[in-house]
Amino acid sequence: MTDGPTIGWIGTGRMGAQLVLRLLAAGYDVTVYNRTAAKADPLVAQGAKFAPKPVGLADRDIVFSMVSAPADLAAVTTGPDGLLTDPEHAPGVIADSSTVSAEASEILRKAAAERGTELLATPVSGNPSVIAAGRLTVAVSGPRQVFDQVEPVLQVFGRGVTYVGEGETARLVKIAHNVFLGVVTQSLAEITVLAEKGGVSRAAFLDFLNDSVLGSTFTRYKTPAFVNLDFTPTFTNVLLQKDFDLGLEAGYQLGVPMPVAGLTRNIVAQEVGNGNVEQDFATLLLTVARGAGLALQSEDVEVSDGLEADR
Repeated sequence: MTDGPTIGWIGTGRMGAQLVLRLLAAGYDVTVYNRTAAKADPLVAQGAKFAPKPVGLADRDIVFSMVSAPADLAAVTTGPDGLLTDPEHAPGVIADSSTVSAEASEILRKAAAERGTELLATPVSGNPSVIAAGRLTVAVSGPRQVFDQVEPVLQVFGRGVTYVGEGETARLVKIAHNVFLGVVTQSLAEITVLAEKGGVSRAAFLDFLNDSVLGSTFTRYKTPAFVNLDFTPTFTNVLLQKDFDLGLEAGYQLGVPMPVAGLTRNIVAQEVGNGNVEQDFATLLLTVARGAGLALQSEDVEVSDGLEADR
């Protein structure tokens, strides 16, 4: 066991569970809370402790939270039996990795300050496979001295940790990141369908693209889904629509025109309206194909996601 700070973790979904495993492997003392307790069982089997309520983490040095929406974040921090409701104890630092608005983050920051707790916004870029490959990246905002204190823990998460400023600036960084994620995926779907309708297999086109100057970690990572039509969710259209809405609201507030983002948001919203709420957002490929009159089939080709070398 490391001599480092004691860690609490709220939210052990696909992402949270993988990050807790990395902390345990690094020797940290970790106690977890999850609304569905059974989802934490594999972590307990690996050495984590379990708290039946978020308030049970109040005596931890650092508590990470990774939940889906502002209402969830408020519930686990300031709601009944929330993290900040213990009259005698409060964590030294809350590091929140949820994708929420700057306004929601500021509400939590003020509530934490009333208990003498510092808040860092620590949104991440990646998914469970990216975590497993050691390529997760973290954007952090809040007091610089608190970041310096927590940075060694954050470095366990993956490849890079970037301090982006005071206050809620990391929230904007993550929202901008996810808007770009959606726009790139829609564009990638369009050009892939264009190539296929012209007689080029998806595997061949994406192999060329990934080796070109336009190839990226993301295009490589999505290649298996595009080629073999495996849409096991890493990120759903529901979550993507939420982030588009946050991004477009930020654009409105800051006076930044975002026409391409706006058009893509409407495509994603239509997917949600049509009931595409559980599969991966890479299903945007299918929507483009239908519009082009193509009924896609899996090419059943073994293709790389570009992450193997780091695993």
